[in-house]
Amino acid sequence: MKSLNPKDYQHFLKPYQNCTLCPRQCNVDRLAGAAGWCRSDAGFNIASICIHHGEEPVIGGKAGICNVFFDHCNLQCVYCQNDQISNNKLKHSSGYSSLQAVIDEIIRCLGHGCKSVGFVSPSHYVPHVRMIVSALHELGHHPFIVYNTNAYDRAATLRSLEALVDVYLPDFKYMDVTLAQRYSRAKDYPAVAALALREMYRQKGSSLITDEEGVAMRGILVRHLVLPGQVENSLAVLRFLAEEISTSIHISLMSQYAPTRAVQHYAGLNRGITQHEYRQVLDAFDTLGFRNGFIQELESGGHYNPDFDREHPFEES
Repeated sequence: MKSLNPKDYQHFLKPYQNCTLCPRQCNVDRLAGAAGWCRSDAGFNIASICIHHGEEPVIGGKAGICNVFFDHCNLQCVYCQNDQISNNKLKHSSGYSSLQAVIDEIIRCLGHGCKSVGFVSPSHYVPHVRMIVSALHELGHHPFIVYNTNAYDRAATLRSLEALVDVYLPDFKYMDVTLAQRYSRAKDYPAVAALALREMYRQKGSSLITDEEGVAMRGILVRHLVLPGQVENSLAVLRFLAEEISTSIHISLMSQYAPTRAVQHYAGLNRGITQHEYRQVLDAFDTLGFRNGFIQELESGGHYNPDFDREHPFEES
């Protein structure tokens, strides 16, 4: 296998010198070791690279997707299932100290049949996304690139990714400002995510194009996690998508919410969603005229919770 020269890729990191990648716009010099809101420097802070058979079959197909999980996050959702790596109070825990190590592991996953590489929580690590994709292309690998985000993204940053990202996989969380602040410390989330989704839609349109094996090659798939007791927020999310984006887009309505220890003091979050709550959201999906989507069994709560202390977070040891 051809070796990479790290010096050829250092220019990708320049945006970290005055970081305004995400809506927090901290303006810190991460190359010099400073850390802004996300408490992240400019290192390879990757918690895991693994083959993931995700919730929507169209994303990974039978072979699964090679997911690159960055740690820390520009949101701090109190109910996050990836809290082991997303919590900004924790130290970085990357097992990948070099670009070569990252690329070697991705190529290993591609060798098992993965057609796509997904970058999970990439908003504060866009320069690394660019670096990794460029290195893969240099070595002759051209997988579909999936941008798996919480949608708390600057539209300007997304515009810079137009030629690089094939599939956008945003998690559209809130249209309720109060919930966004209370649960994710981002009262501007509804406004920011709305602009981000409009930009994704401008780039990809409403079609989710798949290859002969049903793997997504281009497009957008919007995920929404239904929270217990917050049906009105979910209905507002769907209304926005129907009225401001398109009823032709693909939506994944997730019932997988499962309370963690972190939410025991948050009234209403210490239970799963009910059949009635989920049914109301599904009915609204139909009433608003959406045609393309994925749903989950109500019993899925807790089935998707990873353990990043394991070599493979989504598989039992």
